[in-house]
Order: sequence, then C-alpha cells, then structure tokens
Amino acid sequence: MLIGIPKELATDENRVAIIPTDAKKLVRAGATLQVEAGLGLGSGFSDQEYTDAGATVSSDRQAILASADIILRINKPSIDEIGQMKAGCIHISYLDPFNEHSLIKAFRDQGVSAISMEMIPRSTRSQKMDALSSQASLAGYVMVLLATTKLPRILPMMMTPAGTLKPSTTFIIGAGVAGLQAIATAKRLGSKVVAFDTRSVVAEQVRSLGGKFLEIDLGETGQTKDGYAVALTEEQMKLQLEGQKKQIAESDIVITTAQLFGRKPPVLITSDMIKGMKPGSVIVDMAAESGGNVEGSVAGKTVVVDGVTIIGDGNWSNFVCRDASQMYSSNLFNLVDEGWNGDDKKMVIDMENDILQGCVITHGGEIVNETIKNLIN
Repeated sequence: MLIGIPKELATDENRVAIIPTDAKKLVRAGATLQVEAGLGLGSGFSDQEYTDAGATVSSDRQAILASADIILRINKPSIDEIGQMKAGCIHISYLDPFNEHSLIKAFRDQGVSAISMEMIPRSTRSQKMDALSSQASLAGYVMVLLATTKLPRILPMMMTPAGTLKPSTTFIIGAGVAGLQAIATAKRLGSKVVAFDTRSVVAEQVRSLGGKFLEIDLGETGQTKDGYAVALTEEQMKLQLEGQKKQIAESDIVITTAQLFGRKPPVLITSDMIKGMKPGSVIVDMAAESGGNVEGSVAGKTVVVDGVTIIGDGNWSNFVCRDASQMYSSNLFNLVDEGWNGDDKKMVIDMENDILQGCVITHGGEIVNETIKNLIN
C-alpha cells in the first residue's frame, strides 16, 4: 500500500504530518512511503532522514496525490487536490466537516474515504489517536508564553533589596485540555492562577494543579459524552459574564479557551470588560480563528484595545512545531495502525470499529457519518 505525504501549503505552517521515526514504523509494517521533497524542513527534519527511514522523496506533488492509496497530512486539501486523488484512496487530516460541506461532497463524489482527525472519539481507547487533545495541550503551554512576552511585568513574586514584586494574576476561562495545560504552565512560572469552567466536575482538576476555581452559580450545566461543555442558555451566559467580570478586571493575563465543536464560540469578554482591565494587561483568545471569545480580537493578529493587548494568533501548536509534529505524527501512525491488516499489508476501513465509526466521514462514494450526512442534507 502506497502512503503519500505531501507538504503542507498553509502559510507559515511548519508542522509535518509524519516524522522520520514514524515513517520507519510504517515501512516496517509493510507500507511503501512517498514524501514530498522538503516535507519536514520547517520542523527540522531533512529529506535524508526520510530516505534513511525507507521512504522515497519526490518533488512531483501531483504524482504523489494521484498514486497514493493513503494520504496523510495536517490541513484539509483543496477541492482541486481531491480531484487528483484516485477512487478508493484513504485521506486523513483535519477536515472541519461541520463547515466544509463542499469539501465533504467532493470526497464523496471522488470515491475517496475521508477521515477527519477532529472526529476521533473521546474515549480511553482512542487517546493515542486524539490529535485535538495532543495539539491543544501544546496550545495551552504556548498561549501562556506568548502572553508573558507582551505583559510589562514578570509572573512570579520576587523579593529584592529594591523591594518586593507581587505575583501577577492569570485568569483562565475553560479548563479543558488546553486550559489545564495553561493553568499548569502559568503556575510553574510563579503566577497566581484562577480558572473557571462551566463544568463544575473539573474544579478538582484545577485545584490539583494549584489553581483557584472561580465559583459562579449557573444552575444546571454539564458535558457531552465526549467531555465537551454543553452550550449555556442565554440566561446562564449572562450569569457567567457577570460572575467573571470582577476577576477579569483584577487579572494581568486572561486566556480564553472556550470552543464549541462545530459551532461559533461564545463571547466571554466584552468591550466593557476590556475597558475595566488594567493598562498593559494581556488577553489571549484561543478561539480567535473560529469567531473569537473576545470582542475586538482579530484572527491571526495581535492588537491593542483600550490599552489591553489581545493576542489572536491561532495555530498555537505551530509555535513549537517540532514537538507538535512528533505528537501529531504519533496520532496518525496509531490511527493507521488501528486499521492495519498485517497479513495483507494494508489499511482496512472496518465500519464496525468503534473508533473508525466516529471519524470516517465518506466511504464507498457515500457520506457515512450520520451527523455530517444529516447536517449536509
């Protein structure tokens, strides 16, 4: 089975789908590997390392796409690239299937089996394939570091002959994978950390990392079977905004991590809250690229509003691209390995497999994921 790995074309994307270590594992499993020249340079992996791993390096991107039985990548392809793939090919990447309806239809019409990395089930068995979690963990770390570069003060308390510097306060909204890593990172750097999440069940996790959990009575809330926060009612949103307003005003750094899967993220910090913050404070909006948690944030940019710096860069794990590549590559390898038939040396899509059931979007010329099929119809 020929596995093709094209370079990522997104601007400033330095991550790579498969690193040489995992390329060697795929070759040992019996796959033939073809990678595009310069594939790993952004993360520090040379073409020679892929050659040493047993892969063939090619400069012909179109030939890689046309001949591959499996295509592994990070970002979604263009519709033109889907048209270059052969029927029966398996394509694995982020796809944004809730919003990219034309892309999903193109996969269906081309007869390509499309697997969405966003749709990996949140189960114990699938943790080693969960790219959303692996990249979000790095994002939580990166967002704290970016905030410190814009904050005009240090995070820890410091006692010197010239006087004592009080510790800064970091407020993190959302204690999922990214939020918990942000809490741990800010705490390690010496900041006083406060966090809030609509899921009260995570309060103990926040405290175990040394953070204080902000108590806001929202009434009945919960989470989905996959661990995502359930969307709040309009009244609950008002209670949350009012309850966290004072904490935002007292904080030096605020990091928002609230993203609703397949939907526009909620606005958690309004313009009047920004006006109430201290000059020089910093906000990091993790959801800026998908609509934003913060009024005034700009996707892909850092802006200053009423003396407050708002960071909305996005693609957070790309800042630590080598480690991000290692983790994503491991996620991909484990997913391919999940469906790998060692006797036939090929990946088989078994729709009885509980993991593949959730993440296979198109197969056999049909949209097979019921949620996406119903949404598109």
